[in-house]
Amino acid sequence: MMTGANGRAIAFTVRGPIALTDLPGLCARVCRQLQNAEAGPPTSSELSAIYCDVAGVTADAMAIEALARLQLAARQRGCQVRLRNAPRELLDLVALVGLADVLPDVSDEP
Repeated sequence: MMTGANGRAIAFTVRGPIALTDLPGLCARVCRQLQNAEAGPPTSSELSAIYCDVAGVTADAMAIEALARLQLAARQRGCQVRLRNAPRELLDLVALVGLADVLPDVSDEP
Protein backbone atom coordinates (compact mmCIF):
# COMPACT_ATOMS: atom_id res chain seq x y z
CA MET A 1 0.00 0.00 0.00
CA MET A 2 1.29 3.45 -0.89
CA THR A 3 0.10 6.88 0.13
CA GLY A 4 0.10 9.75 -2.29
CA ALA A 5 -0.95 13.38 -2.17
CA ASN A 6 -4.50 12.50 -3.23
CA GLY A 7 -5.00 9.39 -1.11
CA ARG A 8 -3.89 5.79 -0.82
CA ALA A 9 -2.76 3.69 -3.75
CA ILE A 10 -1.88 0.11 -4.53
CA ALA A 11 0.65 -1.10 -7.07
CA PHE A 12 1.03 -4.32 -9.02
CA THR A 13 2.73 -5.70 -12.10
CA VAL A 14 1.10 -7.25 -15.13
CA ARG A 15 3.27 -9.51 -17.24
CA GLY A 16 2.56 -10.39 -20.83
CA PRO A 17 1.66 -11.51 -23.26
CA ILE A 18 -1.86 -11.78 -21.90
CA ALA A 19 -4.11 -14.59 -23.13
CA LEU A 20 -7.90 -14.61 -23.02
CA THR A 21 -7.73 -17.33 -20.36
CA ASP A 22 -5.60 -15.02 -18.16
CA LEU A 23 -8.28 -12.31 -17.87
CA PRO A 24 -10.46 -13.83 -15.12
CA GLY A 25 -7.46 -14.56 -12.87
CA LEU A 26 -5.91 -11.14 -13.43
CA CYS A 27 -9.17 -9.37 -12.64
CA ALA A 28 -9.73 -11.55 -9.57
CA ARG A 29 -6.23 -10.79 -8.28
CA VAL A 30 -6.69 -7.04 -8.63
CA CYS A 31 -10.18 -7.15 -7.12
CA ARG A 32 -8.75 -9.03 -4.10
CA GLN A 33 -6.11 -6.32 -3.67
CA LEU A 34 -8.80 -3.65 -3.89
CA GLN A 35 -10.97 -5.45 -1.32
CA ASN A 36 -7.99 -5.87 1.02
CA ALA A 37 -7.18 -2.17 0.69
CA GLU A 38 -10.79 -1.22 1.43
CA ALA A 39 -10.92 -3.58 4.43
CA GLY A 40 -7.77 -2.13 5.98
CA PRO A 41 -7.73 0.22 8.94
CA PRO A 42 -9.84 3.33 8.48
CA THR A 43 -7.88 6.34 7.35
CA SER A 44 -8.70 9.83 6.28
CA SER A 45 -7.56 9.10 2.74
CA GLU A 46 -9.55 7.01 0.29
CA LEU A 47 -8.02 4.57 -2.17
CA SER A 48 -7.45 6.77 -5.22
CA ALA A 49 -5.08 4.99 -7.60
CA ILE A 50 -3.86 1.64 -8.83
CA TYR A 51 -0.38 1.88 -10.31
CA CYS A 52 -0.01 -0.87 -12.89
CA ASP A 53 3.52 -1.68 -14.10
CA VAL A 54 3.05 -2.93 -17.65
CA ALA A 55 6.68 -3.00 -18.83
CA GLY A 56 6.40 -6.62 -19.97
CA VAL A 57 2.97 -6.36 -21.63
CA THR A 58 2.63 -6.91 -25.36
CA ALA A 59 0.65 -4.26 -27.22
CA ASP A 60 -2.34 -6.22 -28.49
CA ALA A 61 -6.11 -6.51 -28.15
CA MET A 62 -5.86 -8.74 -25.06
CA ALA A 63 -3.76 -6.15 -23.25
CA ILE A 64 -6.35 -3.48 -24.03
CA GLU A 65 -9.16 -5.79 -22.86
CA ALA A 66 -7.33 -6.58 -19.62
CA LEU A 67 -6.51 -2.94 -18.84
CA ALA A 68 -10.05 -1.83 -19.65
CA ARG A 69 -11.47 -4.49 -17.30
CA LEU A 70 -9.08 -3.46 -14.55
CA GLN A 71 -10.04 0.17 -15.02
CA LEU A 72 -13.73 -0.75 -14.79
CA ALA A 73 -13.14 -2.61 -11.52
CA ALA A 74 -11.14 0.33 -10.17
CA ARG A 75 -13.72 2.88 -11.20
CA GLN A 76 -16.47 0.90 -9.46
CA ARG A 77 -14.46 1.48 -6.28
CA GLY A 78 -13.83 5.17 -6.94
CA CYS A 79 -10.24 4.97 -8.11
CA GLN A 80 -8.25 4.88 -11.36
CA VAL A 81 -5.70 2.61 -13.00
CA ARG A 82 -2.52 4.48 -13.92
CA LEU A 83 0.06 2.89 -16.18
CA ARG A 84 3.75 2.75 -15.31
CA ASN A 85 6.66 1.71 -17.55
CA ALA A 86 4.36 1.19 -20.53
CA PRO A 87 6.10 0.38 -23.82
CA ARG A 88 5.57 3.04 -26.49
CA GLU A 89 3.63 0.52 -28.63
CA LEU A 90 1.16 -0.10 -25.81
CA LEU A 91 0.66 3.62 -25.20
CA ASP A 92 0.09 4.14 -28.92
CA LEU A 93 -2.53 1.36 -28.96
CA VAL A 94 -4.23 2.76 -25.84
CA ALA A 95 -4.44 6.14 -27.61
CA LEU A 96 -5.63 4.56 -30.88
CA VAL A 97 -8.62 2.92 -29.17
CA GLY A 98 -9.47 6.16 -27.36
CA LEU A 99 -8.46 5.16 -23.83
CA ALA A 100 -5.51 7.52 -23.24
CA ASP A 101 -7.57 9.65 -20.82
CA VAL A 102 -8.97 6.57 -19.08
CA LEU A 103 -5.61 4.75 -18.76
CA PRO A 104 -3.06 7.54 -18.24
CA ASP A 105 0.68 6.91 -18.40
CA VAL A 106 2.29 8.23 -15.22
CA SER A 107 5.77 6.76 -15.66
CA ASP A 108 7.33 10.19 -15.22
CA GLU A 109 5.54 10.94 -11.94
CA PRO A 110 7.40 10.28 -8.66
